[in-house]
Parts: sequence; structure tokens; C-alpha cells
Amino acid sequence: MNPVPIDGLPVNEQDRLLHEAMQRDEPRLRSFIRRHVNNSGDVEDIVQDVFYELVEAYRMMKPIEHVTGWLFRVARNRIVDLFRGRRTGSLSDPVSVEEDGRALLLEDLLPSGDDGPEAVYARNVLMEALEEALEELPREQREVFLAHEVTGTSFKELAEQTGVSMNTLLSRKRYAVLHLRRRLEAVKDDFEM
Repeated sequence: MNPVPIDGLPVNEQDRLLHEAMQRDEPRLRSFIRRHVNNSGDVEDIVQDVFYELVEAYRMMKPIEHVTGWLFRVARNRIVDLFRGRRTGSLSDPVSVEEDGRALLLEDLLPSGDDGPEAVYARNVLMEALEEALEELPREQREVFLAHEVTGTSFKELAEQTGVSMNTLLSRKRYAVLHLRRRLEAVKDDFEM
């Protein structure tokens, strides 16, 4: 099957324009993604996904007026998708270990959905409050918190990846935890009233 010309451009001209866009925007796009994603494998996957979508958009004859802006918007969406996927899966990760050696999950700390409609409501309110509190954090604190708590990246690895000292990373996480604790205690107090 021969590719269909876009906007009256010959196929080789389309290829040239795609190649130029990729060459021009790839370094800045990769840098943008690295600022938000610590795992180099995930960075590569997102870069590839973004350029794949660009090629597909051209094949589907979808007009893109500002290619650079479009690429960054798609990258931002992929980053959000990545963190949403991780956040959902994090409920199965141990948050601490009991004295008897049994792993305690975040799921165990939340009200059980089997305990009736009030427990389901409380669980939903707590999860929404946690998501909102995470969004309120400054970007640097949120990134350190999510990288350490959700993806399990060590502070040493974070320091190597970001070039930020371990003390600064520890401080950022401490402030994030304090903020999250305050926000969730406020929700708890609302339930006790």
C-alpha cells in the first residue's frame, strides 16, 4: 500500500518534514521528559510513543499546525498516563512491615469496601484527598515523593539521575510528607466530627 500524500505534498516531502521535526525537537523533548520521569527506559518509551503518534497523525491526514507544541502536549499526556498507571498499582506495594513480618499494604490502612457504603465513601474521599494533596505539592517535592514511594527509586539513584544532592532530595521528600500528613489529618478530622 502506497502512503497517501498529505496536503498535496509528495510522500518524500512528507518524510522530509517528519524527519526535520524529529531532528529539531527530539533533544528538547527528551530533556522535557527526563525532568518528569526518572527511569531512562520510560523516557525512551515515551519519546518513541510521541514520534509514533506524530507519524500516525500524518498517515491519518490529521493536520498539525504547530508540530513542536503538539509533540510536547502528547509527551505531557504520556507522562501523566505513566504516573496514573503507577499510582493505581501502588496500592499493592507494602507500606510497612508488621512485627510478625507480615507486609502491611496501603490497601490495609484504608477502609474496606466490604464494610458498607460509609466505608466506601470514606475510602473514596481519602483517595481523592491524597491525589489533590499530591497535585498541590511543588513539582520538585512531588517528583521526589513519587519516585521514592511509588516507583521505589532510591535516593542515591535519584541523586545520580538528577544531579541534586541526597540531602536536598531528602528535604524535599520530608516537606512532601509533612504536607500530605497535614492534608490527610484534616480529612480524618472531618470524619471524626
